[in-house]
Amino acid sequence: MFGRKNTSLVEPQQTLPGRTERPFHLGDKHLVLGTPLVTDEAPAGMEVAIFGLGCFWGAEEIYWQLDGVWSTSVGYAGGTTPNPTYEEVCSGLTNHTEAVRVVFDPAKVSYADLVKLFFEVHDPTQGMRQGNDVGTQYRSAIYVTSPEQERTARELTAIYGRELETRRLGSITTEILPAPTYYYAEDVHQQYLAKNPHGYRCHANTGVKFPATA
Repeated sequence: MFGRKNTSLVEPQQTLPGRTERPFHLGDKHLVLGTPLVTDEAPAGMEVAIFGLGCFWGAEEIYWQLDGVWSTSVGYAGGTTPNPTYEEVCSGLTNHTEAVRVVFDPAKVSYADLVKLFFEVHDPTQGMRQGNDVGTQYRSAIYVTSPEQERTARELTAIYGRELETRRLGSITTEILPAPTYYYAEDVHQQYLAKNPHGYRCHANTGVKFPATA
């Protein structure tokens, strides 16, 4: 079952049943930033952004390096199976995509800047894959946590989409949806590249910078 590489979502009734509680323990602190790892509610003055942009190891590393980012984590979002495991997500039978959750201070880094970076560091035209990583868990996604985030995400997606189409690089396939339930991934995946500096990084991208006028 876990060797499958689904390239289309399955019907909700076909997804795995999952479980009512997280089936593993998580550490208390972010290995790099020293802030709390599990933050179901953002601290006062902070906001939460959730992105799917391929393998979450490299995605998290990119975001934790930004000034203004208070904490990051990796997890699973956009699917049906509650409290899934990594193996279940990789089976293509949960409908989740690998995601990075970013807790940030909007006074130091804007949501727009996070979205622009999102588009620059992966290829949002590839559908159910990123580079050689194939499957529904690698699809591009922006999960918004407020109407303001949705407005910004859609405006910037349209701008970047026009730029890609002008260059004949394809159309954006990124899904933009209200933030679903976010399930933290196993502790081994949290800050994975800080634990394994020579580990796998997938940086498939278009090579196109976000237009300077946007």
